[in-house]
Amino acid sequence: MATLTKSDQQLVKQLTALSLDADGAVDGEKVAGVLAYLEKHPPASPMGMLKAYHRRISIELAKFNAVVEHAGSISDTILGSIAGALSQKYHRPIAAIARQNDSLIAGLRVRIADDVYESTVAGQLDSLANSL
Repeated sequence: MATLTKSDQQLVKQLTALSLDADGAVDGEKVAGVLAYLEKHPPASPMGMLKAYHRRISIELAKFNAVVEHAGSISDTILGSIAGALSQKYHRPIAAIARQNDSLIAGLRVRIADDVYESTVAGQLDSLANSL
């Protein structure tokens, strides 16, 4: 993959900002507009530009979704409560997405963007093993 120039990196940053609505959430129509613009005005390094744009949009999307990993079953009430608490903490609407992960043994791991909140038996066992 070709490395993007500073001006290309700046353009990707600007295109990402243009893809967000007033609340900072990714707007599908705006993304479609940005992609149409790039199709009509192809940059010098189109694949590198698209990959960088995709990476930045993925990061922005992750800011509004909390992936809740769980070992057993989890109710919609608990997911709603997690989404509500994270929405208050981050001052933006957060959607909780459940994902089963039996390797956790018991407990929850919540990922939102780069933040991870973990309260699992597997995590506690790993901490204990590393301390020995």
